[in-house]
Amino acid sequence: MPDMSASASLAMTHLVPLAKELDEDKVTPGVLGFIVFAVMALAVWGLMKSMNRHMGKVDFKEAPEEGSSDASDGGRKGAAPAAKG
Repeated sequence: MPDMSASASLAMTHLVPLAKELDEDKVTPGVLGFIVFAVMALAVWGLMKSMNRHMGKVDFKEAPEEGSSDASDGGRKGAAPAAKG
């Protein structure tokens, strides 16, 4: 692999002998698994905090439209007119 850096190549040569010493009946995520999980948990926590902050800025009350009144349409906005029979 020509694009592999020297440090990655050196790390692989040190990890291969460690993998041979691993008990095949007992496989655990180890320190790397914990670090990855902790980073993902911190990222989710940060995203939730940011989302909460942004949702707090949202104004959910709809402003009334200019020029329309409830009396003119009978309080039924978007409703079809009553059929005459």
